[in-house]
Amino acid sequence: MIPTHRATPDPALEARVLSRTPLRYAEGADPDLDRPAHVRAGSSLAWVPGGIAVVQDDANFLAIVDPADACAQSLTLAVGPGGRRQFDDGRGNKRHKLDLEACVALEDDGGVLLVALGSGALPRREHALLVDGWESGRPRPALVHVPELYAALRDAADFAGGELNLEGAVAVGDRVRLLGRGNGAARDGVAAANALCDLDRAALLGHLRDPARRPPPTPTDVARYDLGTLDGVVLGFTDATAWAGTLLYVAAAEDSPDAVRDGRVAGSALGVLDERGDARWAPITDADGRRFVGKVEGVLDARGTTERLLVVVDADDPDAPSELCTVELRGPWRR
Repeated sequence: MIPTHRATPDPALEARVLSRTPLRYAEGADPDLDRPAHVRAGSSLAWVPGGIAVVQDDANFLAIVDPADACAQSLTLAVGPGGRRQFDDGRGNKRHKLDLEACVALEDDGGVLLVALGSGALPRREHALLVDGWESGRPRPALVHVPELYAALRDAADFAGGELNLEGAVAVGDRVRLLGRGNGAARDGVAAANALCDLDRAALLGHLRDPARRPPPTPTDVARYDLGTLDGVVLGFTDATAWAGTLLYVAAAEDSPDAVRDGRVAGSALGVLDERGDARWAPITDADGRRFVGKVEGVLDARGTTERLLVVVDADDPDAPSELCTVELRGPWRR
């Protein structure tokens, strides 16, 4: 038996959405690039020089958002099969998407390197996106196929359990902490799990830069979690951020059959992970206290405050823009 931490609802915590801003590109749509007018399926957030990087799981673009007005610029990524950069059920090409779900900005050689990781739910989703050159004002994206990294994560059975669905990444000292979402299908009779693991930061960067000659790091310090439910739907990790000396996570209650297909969303939660590994959480609500039913997929500190956070919401609708929301956290989040 693998020990599992049980996250507890904390009635003293409140997480309220104060504002919601649809994310649209300043340049508008570009049919030649297969770029829509809006940011699709926002899945993770990171501060980079120039603003907030928004990773998208079903479009081959990186959005860089100005925090002052939420106006987005686009960074075009490599074209996918069929010359496409948008992927969804309507186009019949959803299985070809990169499914970039986690990102983290790391200090590297005097600059910032953005690392975004695919979910690993399918072979196509075993890529990492590396973006440097932020300081020059001309960020340079590079896509790297890293199946050995994902094999190492699956081999850590206490982390992946069943079908792998990597959803979050956060820098913790000399490590990068990954979050796996436990909504995948069972594998060899073993159920998927919500779990954390740590990767050595230097070893991870070495492998991402030269996967043919540098082996992937071995996952360590694995911890599994039962995150609770909303309206009977199990919560699953979707992202995390370092915040005021602790770790905050977001989780979505999505009734999906596996890591590939979407399902009904009952809401999302914001939780606190302490140094002992204990977790407490509160459902995210609207400003009037009613349940916020959006699927929160990314979280980031709002800078300059210890009460407000930024989250990105994925509408699971190719025609609807992702929303950047300000969330206020109240209550004894630190113990």
